[in-house]
Amino acid sequence: MTMAELPELEILRRDLDREVVGKKIKTVEAPSAATIKRAGSKKALLARLEGTKIDSVERRGTWLLLGLDSDEVLMIRLGERAALRRNQNKDAAEKGTAVTITFTQHGQLRLVDPAKVSELFVATAEEVGEVVGTFGLDLAAEPVSWTKFGEMVLRQTGKLKSILMDPQILVGIGPVYSDEILFEAGLRYDRAPERLSTQEIRRLYRAAVEIVHDSIKHGGATIGEDGFRTLSGEPGGYGPMINVYGRDGEMSPRARGPIVKAKFGSGYTYYCEQTQV
Repeated sequence: MTMAELPELEILRRDLDREVVGKKIKTVEAPSAATIKRAGSKKALLARLEGTKIDSVERRGTWLLLGLDSDEVLMIRLGERAALRRNQNKDAAEKGTAVTITFTQHGQLRLVDPAKVSELFVATAEEVGEVVGTFGLDLAAEPVSWTKFGEMVLRQTGKLKSILMDPQILVGIGPVYSDEILFEAGLRYDRAPERLSTQEIRRLYRAAVEIVHDSIKHGGATIGEDGFRTLSGEPGGYGPMINVYGRDGEMSPRARGPIVKAKFGSGYTYYCEQTQV
C-alpha cells in the first residue's frame, strides 16, 4: 500500500487523540523543506508551534487536524508512503523523516515522508475550511443510508471503481478498499452505475460500510514492506483479511479460479472473474 486510505487515517486520528492531546510542544525540526513548504519557512513554523499545547485531534476528509491552545490548527496530510510515528527522543530517525516535533515531556511525534509529498503547516481556524475544501461521504464518521448512497452513485458516470475512488463522492477510498468493496459486493470494476439493480446498489452499500468499519476494528491493512503502520509502528491486523488486492494468481476465496489482475488507469485492479459480474 502506498497511501493511507480511510480506515488507516481514522486509526491514526484515534492514536493521536490518545497519544498527543495535552502535550506541549518544545521544539520542531524540519530537515525536509518540501514537506513544510506551505508553512512558509522552518522559522515561521517554529514560531507558531513552539510553546503551544495540543488541545484536540480531528480528521476532516483525509486531513488530520491538531487543534492548538493558540486557537490555530496544525494541519497534516499524508502523501505516498508517508507515516506518523510516536518516538522516544533517543530513537534513531527513520530514513525520510521530514518533521520531528519534540514535546516538553513524553517524547516526539515524527512525520516520515520519503516521497516528500506530504504537507504539514499551521493554519488559522478560518483557513482550515478553505484548505480542506469539499469532500464526499465519510463512511467512518457519519451514518449514511443506503438510499442516499444509491442516489449518489446513480448520479455518476464512468466505471464503478473510479466512482468509489473519487474523493468528491467517498472520502479516502483508494485502490485497496475499492477492490475489496467490489469483490464483497460481487460487482466488476468496470460496471456502469446506471446499469446497477436496486439489489446490487444495496450490496455495494453494505460492502462499503462493513469493510471500512471492519478494517478500523482490526487496526487497518498493512500491505507490503512500506505498508501502513500505527502510530507506535505496529502493523494493522486487517491485512490477512484482504481478499483480492495484490493477490493475483491465488485462488479466489469464492470460486474455483484465480484472482485476476487488470490494468486500470495508472495502476491495476484485482478481481474474481467468476463471481464479480
